[in-house]
Amino acid sequence: MKIGILALQGAFQEHKNILDSLNIDNCLVKTKEQLKDIDGIILPGGESTAMGKLLRDFDILEPLKEKIKNGFPVFGTCSGMILLAEKLSNSEVVHLGVMGIEVKRNAYGRQLGSFETLGDFKGIDKKVKMVFIRAPYVENIKEGVEILSVVNGNITAVREKNMLAVSFHPELTDDTSVHKYFLDIVKNFKK
Repeated sequence: MKIGILALQGAFQEHKNILDSLNIDNCLVKTKEQLKDIDGIILPGGESTAMGKLLRDFDILEPLKEKIKNGFPVFGTCSGMILLAEKLSNSEVVHLGVMGIEVKRNAYGRQLGSFETLGDFKGIDKKVKMVFIRAPYVENIKEGVEILSVVNGNITAVREKNMLAVSFHPELTDDTSVHKYFLDIVKNFKK
């Protein structure tokens, strides 16, 4: 199993560090050609507008979108969730638009609205460390989307088939449980 981490902008190195700590073969993805040699991809936190523009500029957006539609496992954290969403409640821009969710960008406000908590995550048998930084949350879901976590009444983690999206940054903690949850999705896809 080899996991790619989109490395155009954002917190890609932190995801790489987590995968390295789990002894998972991984690579930083900067070209569409690199999409061919991986079994799943992580879309890291960062700035969704910049990431969306770079996905288009590097001609990665459409090939990645097609792969995801065909069942390729993807894990979006924070702005990665925004990239996956079919709709944004406070923006007309849609990037990959493959996941049946409506997301509110910067829902918790600016940097000062950032916080840390321990929360429940369906499918993980312990409280998960969650770091929210200018985080989005899910306002609406379509049929087929499973809610995995709710924090302060807001949907903060969802899964739809091969797609996992969280509002928080598990890569900024020493808790590897959410990454392991994604790796199980990849393992099941490969069978």
